[in-house]
Amino acid sequence: MIGVSKLYCGTVEASDPLRYGRRTKNLPSHLLQFALDKKPIVVWNCTRRCNLKCKHCYAQAEDKDFSNELTTEEGKQLIKDLATFGCPVLLFSGGEPLIRKDVLELAEYAAQLGLRVVFSTNGTLITKDLAKRLKEIGTSYVGISLDGTEKVHDQFRGVPGAFKKAIEGIRNCKEAELKVGLRFTIFKGNAQEVSAIFDIVEKEEIDRVCFYHLVYSGRGSALIEQDLSHEETRKVVDLIIDRTYDLFQRGKPKEVLTVDNHADGPYIYLRMLKENNPRAEEVLELLKMNEGNSSGVGIGCISWDGEVYADQFWRNHSFGNVRKRPFSEIWMDTSNPLMARLKEKKKYIKGRCSQCKWLDVCAGNFRARAEAYYGDIWAPDPACYLTDEEIGLEDSVDGDND
Repeated sequence: MIGVSKLYCGTVEASDPLRYGRRTKNLPSHLLQFALDKKPIVVWNCTRRCNLKCKHCYAQAEDKDFSNELTTEEGKQLIKDLATFGCPVLLFSGGEPLIRKDVLELAEYAAQLGLRVVFSTNGTLITKDLAKRLKEIGTSYVGISLDGTEKVHDQFRGVPGAFKKAIEGIRNCKEAELKVGLRFTIFKGNAQEVSAIFDIVEKEEIDRVCFYHLVYSGRGSALIEQDLSHEETRKVVDLIIDRTYDLFQRGKPKEVLTVDNHADGPYIYLRMLKENNPRAEEVLELLKMNEGNSSGVGIGCISWDGEVYADQFWRNHSFGNVRKRPFSEIWMDTSNPLMARLKEKKKYIKGRCSQCKWLDVCAGNFRARAEAYYGDIWAPDPACYLTDEEIGLEDSVDGDND
């Protein structure tokens, strides 16, 4: 994640992470990305079932029962292991996690063991009563997906009325005094909706919004041709920065982040340099602390059937199953060659990424996109939109060179 509001508007200073010693257990949630020890935030796709039909679903969820999901007891064993291991956050995702009948029991158990409980949901099932219950069990945050205004969102989500129900879910969370934010996945079909999303954030007084760059995974693999061009991406990122700063200047600051493209960090820094912003060097220090893409290190995923992955989008390579070994054991087992390489991925990145001066603050960006596009885990991320000049190359380097 790249904290646009943190970096560009100065809501976090370079000294803030240092004040907490940069250890996962000591850091508040908004500073976790700057941790030295990088205990993984875990996404648990606790069910594959979903009541919507989203075009970009990495889990390829469907509205039917799947027989191989972890049981309640297996889920609790998993949660206990994550808590003992020191994972700071457990994010319940899906499918639609709120469809799972025992999800509140599991989430409450996680909160009791000290994990920060987060839900990633389409929001359509969050009634007033459910919002209150989520608050009561200790939920820290609810992220609700919204992919544009009503017509665009409903078309993208495949179910009429999804937009209105999501907005109602947001309002119910706010009424229950539960922190809630928006999640927006950018592609050609909705890039024009970014400004409208900011309007909704302001109108509904939503505290947080995350803009996700498209990842070619699951049903999202069919949208590769719908990904933005590099120039289009630059324009969207500039718009996100501008709208974030506008809110900040008008005394309505929001937490704004971009996700799944670590080129955004150097891009913000380079823009600040051009603007002679006195905070530019401080921003560079924060980017160095962030260390870029954290798949296999600071973020991990457990599927509905117990398989362990480097992140929630990259399901080509399982490292084991929690039904056979605890997650903590799987995560630290570097006898698996890919897991070992992910722990120090900058050594293995190829092509222009290997020669990029921002490698230490990007870590080569997203391996799932590189593999989907080039068929090579260690190839450059095709979604990097920085020019050769911006990354310190004099001559163009082919994307798949060693």
